[in-house]
Amino acid sequence: MRCLPSKSVWRALIVACLAMVVSACAAYKQLDPAFHKALSEPYRLDSGDVLRVTVFEQDELTNTYSVDKGGHISFPLVGSIGARGMTPKQMEGRIATGLRRGFLRDPDVSVEVATYRPFFIMGEVGTSGQYVYVPGMTVQNAIAIAGGFSARAEQTDVDITRNVNGEIITGRVPISDPILPGDTIAIR
Repeated sequence: MRCLPSKSVWRALIVACLAMVVSACAAYKQLDPAFHKALSEPYRLDSGDVLRVTVFEQDELTNTYSVDKGGHISFPLVGSIGARGMTPKQMEGRIATGLRRGFLRDPDVSVEVATYRPFFIMGEVGTSGQYVYVPGMTVQNAIAIAGGFSARAEQTDVDITRNVNGEIITGRVPISDPILPGDTIAIR
């Protein structure tokens, strides 16, 4: 004779399953809208970026300058200029303003990012580490650069930690999502 669980046991099992589903939903955190909004905003400079500064008709000032760990560049004649959080266009204005203070009458300055700060990838990939960012990269490109997925990797989505306006935000995104310089990608 086969023994089947009673109705009360079945009800207890169903209630337990529903409780697990509800608790899993409660643990899910909606992705902050600022996380993806950062992709469409102008690029903001930070430590690790290398800038190509051109001061027209001033060859001795035209050069590449690194944004140091404090978020500044050291520019001839002007000194230390804060770059962290600035767009390249805003940096043009800051450098021109500094040069106008007794050095050049009407400086024509151009700033572009020569080398973007690196991105980082860790977890279930061939080789975790720091890699050179190339504009237009996706998570999938980053994974390929890091040697591809390991055998145990979750291959549909990843966690990205990103600095958005001074706030550190982590979000779970599909591997087709774009990345930004400075992002840390975690492969589960």
